[in-house]
Amino acid sequence: MTVHSPCVSDARARRLAATLYGYAFLTELVLLYPLYALLFSDTGLSVWQISSLFVIWSAASILLEVPSGAFADAVSRRLLLSLAPVVTAAGFALWVLVPSYPAFAVGFVLWGAGGALASGALEALVFTELDRLGAAGRYARVIGRAKTAGTLGVLTSILLAGPVYAAGGYLAVGVASVFACLLAAALATRLPEHRRPAPADVATATRLPEYHRTAPADAVPACVDAVPACADAVLACAAPAPAPAGPACAAGVVDGGPERTGRDVGADDDEDLGWWASLRAGFAEIHADRAVRAAVLLVAVVAAVWGALDEYTPLLARDTGVGEATVPLLLLLTWVGVGVGGLLAPMGERLTVRGYAGLLALSALALAAGALLVRPVGFVLVGAAFCGFQLATVLADARLQARITGGSRATVTSLAGTATDVTIIGVYGGYGLLATGAGNGVAFAVAAVPYLIVALLLVITRTGPARPRRP
Repeated sequence: MTVHSPCVSDARARRLAATLYGYAFLTELVLLYPLYALLFSDTGLSVWQISSLFVIWSAASILLEVPSGAFADAVSRRLLLSLAPVVTAAGFALWVLVPSYPAFAVGFVLWGAGGALASGALEALVFTELDRLGAAGRYARVIGRAKTAGTLGVLTSILLAGPVYAAGGYLAVGVASVFACLLAAALATRLPEHRRPAPADVATATRLPEYHRTAPADAVPACVDAVPACADAVLACAAPAPAPAGPACAAGVVDGGPERTGRDVGADDDEDLGWWASLRAGFAEIHADRAVRAAVLLVAVVAAVWGALDEYTPLLARDTGVGEATVPLLLLLTWVGVGVGGLLAPMGERLTVRGYAGLLALSALALAAGALLVRPVGFVLVGAAFCGFQLATVLADARLQARITGGSRATVTSLAGTATDVTIIGVYGGYGLLATGAGNGVAFAVAAVPYLIVALLLVITRTGPARPRRP
């Protein structure tokens, strides 16, 4: 970690955060967001066909996520963040210029590629730069506010989508979406990035961190033997990290485990390892470190279901009986909830394991109740549910970043994204089946069940709350 004077470090951290917030806002300022499901439906696609497009989207992300993360570790994270919106913009342009199932499919491949380029690279760049400035403890706050900035971008697109659609139809909405993506690509070039050459011995990059040679047997909390292994993994990182006072407290400590600071004595986070070495190092860390594996699993479980449901909210909104011009206004409620959830991250870091489980359970119940109402007022509850899920996702991501210790941060984060995408594909398939037979409301309610199961597992495998201890 490079040492800077407090004033200089604070100013550079604020500059990084401001650029990140602008980038997050512009990448989500896509006027097609509240309308593209309706575009597919108006083109004549069935719910099953729409679900198949979402599967294609996720499959493209899965195939490209990990290679792009390793590439970002090896070459330039900033470069990938600049390219990602350009690739996505090409997909949006294709949708409105040639509206058809094949064009939609190719567009989703391009969107998946753009998402894969940015996934992992963004979180890794932000954490690495903050750590270099001695401000790694701010990561949860900064990334939470960045997600809120992205939510504001979505809210703005929702407000503008109706008038722009009324003025020029889907073509005008598509042109505005492409323009916002190109602005985001330009802004990404202003993000800071400091990388160091890799050490001559590549083995240094892939060796196990010192933590694995010194950690006591009780470094990770134990679980009830009767609970499945997946519950054990979720439990290992269920409690979000406490509000940190500095980089040394970023990781948090659970049940007496050694302090984790996101730094590896063997491989600095800003080392340029090369593509293959970065990929090997990322897999090696997940394989060897139980805490990292658990954090990856938690991210996948928490982020996948509501992330998939978000694509179907326009269909749920139209089922309430409102017209196309009113659909974006109902979606506004859900995205207000998402924005608030990102801002609540500093408070959420104080949750215990049971508090985190309660957050998941209450959000799941709100989602089911709001969807089953099949009335516009139900979107108030859906928005509250999305608020809780966003908060839970931010906290899971913060814990993952704090537990990564090696020089392949983007690779490990991309692997978490891949696990999420694999889970999302299952949600898409299940949703298409349920919605075709029972309607969108029932499908949303059933999708809340996995969160209740995870919350129950967290409660029954704990004898009491476990607050992270400070040194």
